[in-house]
Amino acid sequence: MPAFPSLKALRRACVQTAAIAALGIALSGCMALDMTDAPPKLSSKVMAEMARRGMKAESPVLVRIFKQESELEIWKVDRSGKYALLKSYPICRWSGDLGPKRKSGDRHAPEGFYHVTKGMLNPNSQFYVSFNLGYPNRLESALGYTGEALMVHGACSSSGCYAMTDQGVGEIYAIVAKALDGDQESFQVQAYPFRMTAANMAAHRGDANLAFWRVLKEGYDAFEVTRRQPKVSACGGRYVFDRNFLNGEPTDPLAPCPEATPGIEPQALAKIADENRAIDALIGGPVPIASSMSAYVDGGMHPVFRTLLKQAGAKNMAAKVSGTKYPISRPEAALADPFAGK
Repeated sequence: MPAFPSLKALRRACVQTAAIAALGIALSGCMALDMTDAPPKLSSKVMAEMARRGMKAESPVLVRIFKQESELEIWKVDRSGKYALLKSYPICRWSGDLGPKRKSGDRHAPEGFYHVTKGMLNPNSQFYVSFNLGYPNRLESALGYTGEALMVHGACSSSGCYAMTDQGVGEIYAIVAKALDGDQESFQVQAYPFRMTAANMAAHRGDANLAFWRVLKEGYDAFEVTRRQPKVSACGGRYVFDRNFLNGEPTDPLAPCPEATPGIEPQALAKIADENRAIDALIGGPVPIASSMSAYVDGGMHPVFRTLLKQAGAKNMAAKVSGTKYPISRPEAALADPFAGK
């Protein structure tokens, strides 16, 4: 757990001020205050794990986020030249419901494909350290989606962000910062409602977001097969993946997709087609009135943190997961496990 001995008094003052200010800013996102802590560095333990897996500290990184499972994955390029999983981190808190963020104040955490540059890292965050997802991206802006300052950060509090423990986000921050110090200009974040299996898609077949999720699944499937970062474009009002456009990348995300050829490996194309057929087979028949999952009260948290919240209470848990001791956001809602009856 990071320690902040020289700034305890300042942090207490900032947190008290932030708690009041948060009432006004929570609707737009997870904002940041200037602090002066040194950014976290890679630990010897993480460096050793990278070496064991054939990865270099400066090799490219990719992040995947899954709401339903409340997990964040860090992938890095190994000696094969492809991405391999380095580590999974439990998400302490995310807010809203499954589905993309569309407007300021809906409390939804984003779903989609994002690219994070070095300038989007914040070592001086109100919530220890953070990086901005870049919501809304080009497609979301074209669709009229609104919101700002949607982050991955420390402290177990969310109003549209993905909140980790200080220890977790510190480690994540150090890993992505080191990659961006190398040749990687930006790293891709793939944010999903759940692990995009055909079975999970079918379980949510009554959801209004199903068509959007089927698009996301194309990028998910491509990565699952190739272990290469999918090239993400936007046209026709949707994401498109690994296409070589004959006259350059489309500039209008809402205009029809221009002429292109597939730039994806044949086995990935076959996987996408197979998965689409599997989904069609599973969702055949009457569509349920509601998903087989219970409705979210407001977002979720990983089961390990839900257990801690039950045992320690919101105040004690806040002190355990973050040096800022920032209050757990809507703890009653976090305790309402939407999958308890599944």
